[in-house]
Amino acid sequence: MLTKDELKLFNLQILQPRHGYRYSLDPLLLTRFCGEVPTGGSIIDLGAGCGIIALVLARLNSAASVVALENNPDMASLIEQNIRGNDLAGQITVQEADVLEYRTVSPDSCFDLVVSNPPFRTPVSGRVSPRPGRDAARHETTAGLADFLAAAKYLVKPSGRICMIHLPARLVELVSLAAEMKLSILRLRMVHNNQLSPATMFMAELAKGRRTAPVVEAPLFVRDMEGEYTDEVWR
Repeated sequence: MLTKDELKLFNLQILQPRHGYRYSLDPLLLTRFCGEVPTGGSIIDLGAGCGIIALVLARLNSAASVVALENNPDMASLIEQNIRGNDLAGQITVQEADVLEYRTVSPDSCFDLVVSNPPFRTPVSGRVSPRPGRDAARHETTAGLADFLAAAKYLVKPSGRICMIHLPARLVELVSLAAEMKLSILRLRMVHNNQLSPATMFMAELAKGRRTAPVVEAPLFVRDMEGEYTDEVWR
């Protein structure tokens, strides 16, 4: 069973499972963190789910081509529905493949932006959800963080960028993997529920073939101390 949810800011109607994995604020924060790609540029979303990131990035980059990569046949079909329902068939294409198959997806160094909101937890960590599809979206079932980074490095142009959101508990792992793969961290931003809470997420921008010190941006606070969304989050 599906629901249709409206994202008025982006003029989107999103179909998603009523009881499976449903998108949250994380992918919307990530799309803003990504910024824009060059006119006529190319974007790929690794592990696209219902297609929320691909759809929003298509709206934010109307002259770009977008690929939504998803290994679950049901979710890939759902992305197709969302593409047609939002008149984006000429801009977004779906590829049904696992991240581990990245070499079959495209020639190397083809995308200006590789973006991913990957499963956050390792297979043995956290609570297992009884809802179909939700556990696979939360836990690394086929591909882990190293696999997502390897795929992103292969697919991104030397002049392009990789953008990802993840848990603070995996930050040290990401930094270590990036160093091993010769990926530079360009930007890093922590996401906090409010000004007094510890970070709940981080967003990172990486690139290959560049040597630069990372810019640690000001933290993003989702809510104020009264529990309302901050002005930045509303924007």
